Amino acid sequence: MTILPSIIKWLNTKRINQIELFKKYPAETQQETLFRLLAKAVNTEWGKKYDYSSISSVREYQSRVPIQTYEEIIPFVERLRKGERDLLWPGEIKWFAKSSGTTSAKSKFIPLSREALEDCHYRGARDILIIYTLNKPDTRIFSGKGLILGGSHRINQFSNHSLYGDLSAILIENAPAWVELVRTPKKEIALLDDFEKKLDQITKSTVNENVTNISGVPSWYLTLIKYILTYTGKTDLLEIWPNLEVFFHGGINFAPYREIYNKLINSDRMNYMETYNASEGFFGIQDDPGITDMLLMLDYGIFYEFIPADMINAGSPPACTAGEVETGVNYAILISTNGGLWRYMIGDTIVFNSLNPLRFHISGRTKHFINAFGEEVIIDNADKALQAACKGAGAIILEYTAGPVFMGASSKGSHEWIIEFEKEPEDMNLFTDLLDNTLKSINSDYEAKRFKDINLVKPVVKQAPKGTFNKWLKAKNKLGGQNKVPRLSNTREYLEELYQFL
Repeated sequence: MTILPSIIKWLNTKRINQIELFKKYPAETQQETLFRLLAKAVNTEWGKKYDYSSISSVREYQSRVPIQTYEEIIPFVERLRKGERDLLWPGEIKWFAKSSGTTSAKSKFIPLSREALEDCHYRGARDILIIYTLNKPDTRIFSGKGLILGGSHRINQFSNHSLYGDLSAILIENAPAWVELVRTPKKEIALLDDFEKKLDQITKSTVNENVTNISGVPSWYLTLIKYILTYTGKTDLLEIWPNLEVFFHGGINFAPYREIYNKLINSDRMNYMETYNASEGFFGIQDDPGITDMLLMLDYGIFYEFIPADMINAGSPPACTAGEVETGVNYAILISTNGGLWRYMIGDTIVFNSLNPLRFHISGRTKHFINAFGEEVIIDNADKALQAACKGAGAIILEYTAGPVFMGASSKGSHEWIIEFEKEPEDMNLFTDLLDNTLKSINSDYEAKRFKDINLVKPVVKQAPKGTFNKWLKAKNKLGGQNKVPRLSNTREYLEELYQFL
């Protein structure tokens, strides 16, 4: 074992013990978390409204406080952005993480308190290193630097009181000064909002660095890796960074990218560690390299509830706690956080595969979506974009479905739409352009991924003969009744099935 990891492990023995403790006692840890949150927020406008001071049990909290979505907290967010204090969480909220996701708004602005940054997001980042070092005692990641590929939205000012940007940009901006010693590129490059310029400057400033670990979203990183290989004339990233040993990844499903990464980083010694970090909070870490499931992190100032996904549209859906979940059930997640989100439905669904400890995998969204590249396109986006395309190109749509075209070793990603028209567009190219441009105008994450064709290229629209979707549904024994065509998917399953009928 090298000396630095040994020192780090010694310094973090207390933290390792804390993790082991919440793994053994999830219900107790979570109950303690909830009442700490309630006590902290008791004098906020929200805490007074729901009389947090009198809540004495988890069940009382669940029965008193309603489930929230982003649309329902927008009035509070707008007031917070103007500098009002003590609304959802005590004090003034300075930072807001900009995101799209499962909402009809073009962008969400998630409030980030100092506690959310320090006790959740940064603690999660530290725990990643602690857990990785524990699993890989001979690691040499501390002998070099970590390359962090930040997001596409720079830090912007709402008013004199608040700022917003990608979560990654906010974390880079607020990181302690010592982080600059172990991270590359420099902050001014990492925070560039022009992604094309950022690719170039990251490449030029890091190809001669000793990069031992990389962190970010797989689709964005694939774009960077291809750029670096082209710039250097190499075919394997290890020819540039021979000491690279781990990719800490999250944000989207890694499975479609694994084969490409294995080709571009050709070594069985390369490690991949999944994390589950969203604007709303840091939720999970792959703590066992032998399994792909993630450990639910229970002491980051987040109280979790879980609703069976098939019951979320019920009037008063039952919510269970971390001590009440079952394996194999598809759950929608509710969170109450040290950022002032209360019984907030984040839109993700998970399935627990282990209860002791609580390990899970992300199963999808509460709504149909495409998020293969971090673009967060939901049905509301798709319907609005198709409406605009039909109006502009004189078309009428009968049925449609869409999914991703995954990146290849030498190709970029895109979306593929299979559409059955009642009235065909007068100009298919115009229809496609209108579809694409409208999606850019209503979804900031899609707009960022499509910027200058760097990450995503123009979508592909395939026209299906009339009757195609009915034939497909009939073959699946789902013709008629309440069965509906799945509009969006994060895989190519529906597209490939439909190809049999085109």
